[in-house]
Amino acid sequence: MLVLRVHPEFLAKAKLPPKLAGKNIWEERLEDIRNFEQYRQKWDRSVQILSPRFKKKEQKRRFLDRIEDPLKNWKFSSNDANERDYWDDYMKAYEEMIQETATKHAPWYVVPANNKWFTRVVVAGAVIDALASRDLAYPDVDESKLKELAAAKKKLLSK
Repeated sequence: MLVLRVHPEFLAKAKLPPKLAGKNIWEERLEDIRNFEQYRQKWDRSVQILSPRFKKKEQKRRFLDRIEDPLKNWKFSSNDANERDYWDDYMKAYEEMIQETATKHAPWYVVPANNKWFTRVVVAGAVIDALASRDLAYPDVDESKLKELAAAKKKLLSK
């Protein structure tokens, strides 16, 4: 059974209707995610799903950096430090969520995120691969469109 812990402040801000916040909320949400990805695939609108994966030590370093740098103070909540006590629970839920929602038509790609430069290279590579696989091309311009363009050009040049 999947058990996810969510910041109470996030749930409060979400203002979920009580019927949606029932005991099956996570199972139903995972099913919704799978169904949505299948629907997008049906209409050829699939995307790469990339998820950063930090080590606990790196998260701590970034949190301390946010506290020490006045320009990054806004990124930190004291609740972040408290939630680190549940790291193992979060990681278990994270892994289960990926296992439950990754499918053939919507696979997850877990990206190592301890080094920002490496993460950016991996993400850029995934975007490039995804675009290359789409066989994208400009649309063909038919004869009527060419005539329309010629008429517009003539009008623009005449004034």
